[in-house]
Amino acid sequence: MRAWIIKAQEGDPEAFQELVRHFSGMAHAVSYQKLGDFYLAQDAVQEAFTEAFLKLNTLEHVEAFPGWFRVIVERKSYRIWQQHNKVQEMGLEGIQEQQILQQETVEDQVSRIQLNQMIHEAVSALPTRSRVPVQLYYFYGYSIREISEYLETSIAVLKKRLFDARKKLKDKLPVADFIAVFHDLYEGGSKMLHIVNGDSVAEKLKQGVVQGDILVWREIYTVGPLFEDMSTEAHKTSRAKYLEQNLGIPASEYVNDCKQQEEQLAAFRKYDEVVLWFEHDLFDQTMLCYLLSFFAHQDLGNTRLNLLTIGEFPGIELFRGLGQLTAEQLKTLSGTWQIVSNKELLLGDALWKAYSASDTLQLKRLLDSDTSALPFAKEAYLAYLSRLPSEQDGIGSVEREVMKEIAAGEHSPYGLFRKVGDTLHHLGMGDLEFWYVLRKMAEGPRPLIELEGAEDFPNYSAPGGDNFKSASIYLS
Repeated sequence: MRAWIIKAQEGDPEAFQELVRHFSGMAHAVSYQKLGDFYLAQDAVQEAFTEAFLKLNTLEHVEAFPGWFRVIVERKSYRIWQQHNKVQEMGLEGIQEQQILQQETVEDQVSRIQLNQMIHEAVSALPTRSRVPVQLYYFYGYSIREISEYLETSIAVLKKRLFDARKKLKDKLPVADFIAVFHDLYEGGSKMLHIVNGDSVAEKLKQGVVQGDILVWREIYTVGPLFEDMSTEAHKTSRAKYLEQNLGIPASEYVNDCKQQEEQLAAFRKYDEVVLWFEHDLFDQTMLCYLLSFFAHQDLGNTRLNLLTIGEFPGIELFRGLGQLTAEQLKTLSGTWQIVSNKELLLGDALWKAYSASDTLQLKRLLDSDTSALPFAKEAYLAYLSRLPSEQDGIGSVEREVMKEIAAGEHSPYGLFRKVGDTLHHLGMGDLEFWYVLRKMAEGPRPLIELEGAEDFPNYSAPGGDNFKSASIYLS
């Protein structure tokens, strides 16, 4: 297909005809489910191919053709629907029935027509996200991978939808042959790797939410020295030393964790699919961009890379992260991930390089450009810039908010952590990072705050205990 698209872009009419033959069935199925009319769908598809032919030279990445063309089909279908202002019920069943009538006896004709009608009615009653894949797979004979590329839906998600459709159709259709085609579609996700942001999320996913392996990415890219290439021994040593001194994380433990997670990440090609589970805040977006940067420089081979990233969840007023969700709530997200395209990979790579650079100029310029491929990145990295010391007073957003809450009467360390975290939730700041900020505020010849009732703020190696829980913090 790639070769056809390239030749078609070069003006080869035969190559474009190959694209027409390859995608016409898919395009018609998508248009038909929107219009409900066989002939109107044909018109929409014809118009879509005409527009695609005229605009093919504007397509920058040939791999994006299936999704790019699908958008054109949907837009043409919507335009035709507006013109007619109603959906007519005719087409696919009638044409198939006419073909059958020419070959079979009257009894066979009646039986087959009834069965055909029953199948189509049952399929039409399926939810849209299941109905179109079933039509493409069963009625048009496209492969799972072809449908996956055209609908921009991961193979695992597609198989799950077809599997769910099979269960719904099984009770309605006494047709062994029809149901049999679904038996081998869903593999249960055993060859999948899920990369998540914390142990809490990982443990919940293991409770029957997903199948496959889970890799917890243990990093705090919002603290300490950063490098474009974090995998070199010199860079890991430098970072390990900083985190041990400031967060209390033993250097040997950090280096060992890095080695283990990097080894598992490097073996990603043994999986059919990789799913990245990350939320909207800076803590997660930095990890996400690091991983996207890694994958941007890899040959993915036959591995499909997917992304699930959210910034809210129904029923939760202030969504702080995936760790808030129960296993049952996480289960509703399973399978909703989307395939990572070149746009996400390139943007993630660019953001990581800019974020890990020695100055912020590159990042500021990047945030002024189009970052919509990663919808939460801009707000997260703007939150990062706001937490840097300002030119006016040398104070960042976190220090400023801490002082504001103390002035308003909040002196409990944990009360401050909760209130500042709620206000600056786009940072996704954990307790270790927050205590690190407070420790820096309490140091130096002119400290901003004072800690009373405890000797020091907690860290990874020295939890605060009961003394710290009853401690108080005041402005200096």
